[in-house]
Order: sequence, then C-alpha cells, then structure tokens
Amino acid sequence: MSLLVIGLVLFLGIHSVSIVAPAWRDAQVARRGERAWKGMYALASLAGLLLLIHGYGQARLTPVVLYTPPTGLRHLALLLMLPVFPLLFAAYLPGRIQRAARHPMLLAVKLWATAHLLANGTLADLLLFGAFLAWAVADRISVKRRAVPRSVPGAPPSAVNDIVAVVGGLGVYAAFLFKVHGWLTGMPLLG
Repeated sequence: MSLLVIGLVLFLGIHSVSIVAPAWRDAQVARRGERAWKGMYALASLAGLLLLIHGYGQARLTPVVLYTPPTGLRHLALLLMLPVFPLLFAAYLPGRIQRAARHPMLLAVKLWATAHLLANGTLADLLLFGAFLAWAVADRISVKRRAVPRSVPGAPPSAVNDIVAVVGGLGVYAAFLFKVHGWLTGMPLLG
C-alpha cells in the first residue's frame, strides 16, 4: 500500500504545483526554461504513475474490503463512464463540447473517479480514486481563480472536432468495455 501512496503523492503532487504554488511554478519555468520544466514534470509524473500502478496492483493482492457495492452501482458506473473518453478527446479538440464543459479533462477525471468509487470498495480503490477525485475538484477550483488561464495544446478549432471527440471517445470506451480494461487490469467489465 505504501507504493500506492508514494505514487499518488508524487503524481498528484507534481500535478498540484499550479494549485498550491503557481508563482513558484512560473518562476521555475522562467529560470529553467519551459522545455526543462516540462521534462522534469514529465519524469516526476511518469515515476509517480509507475509507482501508483505497481502499488495498486500489489494492494489488490491482499485487499482490505471497506464495502461491497450493489450490482446496480456497477451499472451506474458504466453509465457514468460513457462521456469520459469523449471529454478527454474534447480537451484537445476545441469545439462546443470543450466550451460547454469548460474543463473537459477535469470533468472526465471526476466522472472516472466517481464511477470507480461506486463500483469498487477496497481501501486501495478509495485511496486511488478518492485522491484523483479530490485533486480534480481542487484543480477545478484553482483554474476558476487563475487570472490568466494557461493554454492547452491541441488541434485548431473546427466544427468537426466535436464529431471526432464523440466518435473517437465512444470507440475508445467500447474498446475498454469489451477488451482493454480486462487486459490492463485483469478485471473484465463484461462477460
């Protein structure tokens, strides 16, 4: 469980710099250069991600069950996951979905985390998905308070972007639903 916690602290910690210390982040970018900052950010993120994945996998071997979700909540989780991948696509494909959601990546993370909290009841699940949910809520509040929003790299604005986001996102969701989730986690969603 300790690797999971260390991974979460590292991954969400580096992703929280703009929340808790935006001036420090901007000073680091000014001092080191944007490429160096992004390189350090990417390395810290990757290390945290690998630790939390490994730690979560280890924690699943000896689960501490906190609650057993009823089957209906698992079905609700599948429904909540439906817009997650289109929202992730929309974060980088400017269009109506991006404008309506304002911050589609954060909304996707909140839906993903909530769905998984509803469908899973172990301590590791609570730590992993609860931490991501809390981070997404805190980041959304932080983004609202920023005087100058940071631009997100992505495709040029286009009327086609929404179609690509929905079709591509639903395609990825279908792949996760029928195959990828089971392959990645050992927990098939259907069947």
